[in-house]
Amino acid sequence: MPRLKRSVPPVEHRADPSRFTVDTVLKRDVFSTVERGTWIDRDGVAHPAVRRRWDKVSPWFAPLAARLAAFEVNALEKVTATGVTTPLLAVGRRFLVRGWIDGVPLQIARPTGDLHYFHSARDALRTLHAAGYAHNDLAKQQNWLRGADGEAWLMDFQLALPISRRWKLGRVLAYEDLRHLLKHKRTYCPEALTPRERKMLATKSLITRVWMNTGKKVYRFVTRRLMSYSDTEGRGPRVTQVAPRIADALSTHPAVHHVHMADFQTLGGKVGLYAFVEADAQVSVEALRLHLAEALPDRPHLDHLQIVPRLPRAADGGVRDDLLLLVARNQIEMLDALAGDDDTRRLVADIARGRLNLTDRITRPAA
Repeated sequence: MPRLKRSVPPVEHRADPSRFTVDTVLKRDVFSTVERGTWIDRDGVAHPAVRRRWDKVSPWFAPLAARLAAFEVNALEKVTATGVTTPLLAVGRRFLVRGWIDGVPLQIARPTGDLHYFHSARDALRTLHAAGYAHNDLAKQQNWLRGADGEAWLMDFQLALPISRRWKLGRVLAYEDLRHLLKHKRTYCPEALTPRERKMLATKSLITRVWMNTGKKVYRFVTRRLMSYSDTEGRGPRVTQVAPRIADALSTHPAVHHVHMADFQTLGGKVGLYAFVEADAQVSVEALRLHLAEALPDRPHLDHLQIVPRLPRAADGGVRDDLLLLVARNQIEMLDALAGDDDTRRLVADIARGRLNLTDRITRPAA
């Protein structure tokens, strides 16, 4: 059943940036900064909101950043009332403001066995395509949100393009959107894939095959080698390179059973590292930090080290990265909803009570 269109206020153009108050920096990369906060509309009504700003990007990347932002504004103005994403509230000089919804990205929510979520996601895609747009960036799990209501929401429309089903290209782009959704369904609900869906997963479009063999290699070289840009939702090399070294070093201590690394943003807007260490009760944080300093002479910075008696785990034995990320980022409101069983809920509540990062409010002056 198609989603109901929502009544949304008209978009404010040439909006005054001073009416947005920053609460938390959510993401920063070479193309923009994304901030959570409060937007005051022309009538003085406060809205929980998210602002994307590209006023501080390097002059080298400013033209591309502006082009990506224009794609997003155009797409959101067309699809904001469809119910597949949060509404566009305002557009100003080098910024846009959109609504906020309580939820977490797919890689944190990890909706294992949640068929309702994937039915909702497919419905959202049908609605988006019927509105004449393809998203074009749905391989990234962070662009799928699982709302507190259990529904699927689409985020980040910087690569979205208008399509028509009368065009071959439009049908191909819609097909690839759906195929990327099915890849996520294969990750979290593999037993629910139909034979037709399995066939789609095995059948890449010609455009995708050409891209994988040519353009994607160029893209990776330019972004990762020339621009030093890590496409990990602003997490960067500290997460992908430094964190595994710290985890491996801590794991060599005889009292340590397992180490799980998480990341969070510091007050300076940088990426902080948080180690959750499953270890014997008699070992101290000081002893583990001394061991780390001896094991890694270059002494990479570790912001927080929390010893826990047991790490939360899923049914397959894997560590619940979704729950530990929320603890590390001091975003504990959804822990109960995501925990699942009572044992995990109690364990995570104990870990959250001992959390070491209490500063999720990364405040900066409004522009």
